[in-house]
Amino acid sequence: MLYFSKIRIILISLFTLTFVCLTLANFIKADNAWLDKKINLGLDLQGGSYLLLEIDNQPVIIQKLQNTVSLLRKYLKDKKIYFKNLKIENDKTIIFDIENDQIEQTKLLFEDENSNINPYYVKFKSHKFDLTILNNQFRLNLSKHGLIEIKNSSLAQALEIVRRRIDEVGTNEPNILRRGNDRILVELPGLDDPMRVKNLLGKTANLTFRFITKNLEETFGSEKLIFEDGSEEAIVSKRIILSGDNLVDAQAKMDTQNNETIVSFTLDRVGAKKFAKATTSGIGKRLAIVLDGKIISAPTVRDAIIGGGGQISGGFTFQSATDLALLLRSGALPAPLNIIEERTVGPDLGQDSINAGVYALIVGFILVIVFMFFKYKVFGLIANITLILNLFLLVGILTLF
Repeated sequence: MLYFSKIRIILISLFTLTFVCLTLANFIKADNAWLDKKINLGLDLQGGSYLLLEIDNQPVIIQKLQNTVSLLRKYLKDKKIYFKNLKIENDKTIIFDIENDQIEQTKLLFEDENSNINPYYVKFKSHKFDLTILNNQFRLNLSKHGLIEIKNSSLAQALEIVRRRIDEVGTNEPNILRRGNDRILVELPGLDDPMRVKNLLGKTANLTFRFITKNLEETFGSEKLIFEDGSEEAIVSKRIILSGDNLVDAQAKMDTQNNETIVSFTLDRVGAKKFAKATTSGIGKRLAIVLDGKIISAPTVRDAIIGGGGQISGGFTFQSATDLALLLRSGALPAPLNIIEERTVGPDLGQDSINAGVYALIVGFILVIVFMFFKYKVFGLIANITLILNLFLLVGILTLF
């Protein structure tokens, strides 16, 4: 006859009872944090939102071309190559003219495998730019692999920022996956407010601080921007004093003096020095806080701000201030994201699947128990009890994790 010590029996009983309680926690509501654990259901069972985002890489490509033009101008000057008419044509081609006696020398600079201005990808046996020469005009177009590199880089950055924004919202077990070279799949089970997430993901959150000029018309160094509420327009300098890259933290707070919701921000060391210098020399000027091409606030600088922080006001509700702080903390997207497919799964269909699964489990268990007891008598009863406890252990472990 088998003998089990009392200690072993007690330990096994406590272990089993613990997992039975964890399993039952899925079917009852409790205020206790330990008993309130539940299995996180997926999008198909719990309901939620499915979003397919596509990144618009055109602004990234244009920015890369503009950066290349700046580098190219300096590079050719250093090499003492005389050029003219250096510009971007149709937002996709860099063109410039070279003197006839320097064409071959310039051509070698771009076709050399060790070129500094036109990197060579050994893996693909291709340069970043394809070079075409018409008479004395050089034309640079991004090669196939040059475009792939830009798209992969911007998509990886966008994926990380989307993940940060979703995590800040607090959605349970979101599924964020890359799809191809320019798409991101987002599944959000149990999402209560899909419109808020869509607004958060649809904003680039490119923040800049710039002074408002006294000019009445746009000039080469300024542009006309409208306020976010559409109340007025202002001529804003294109010179960026500070960007969102210098932000360390942003939080929504209540300004008790003016009884309004604000967004307070903290700058890094470099940003604090820039901000202090700009506000010291700009006392009396209006400082425009520009988000995605629209002015959200334009306070007048009364004193130099040297503390490495500040605040943004603009008639925010607490929810909009919280969302703005979230966007600033997570960082700006490299390019706009467009929602090209959206599906909302209701919880009713998932509940029907759960109910059907529970009914199938009950019927199946009853049939197995009856058969085992009819066929094996007492030993069948022992096996049935073990099978039921195994089910509790399995569901309990899933609940625990």
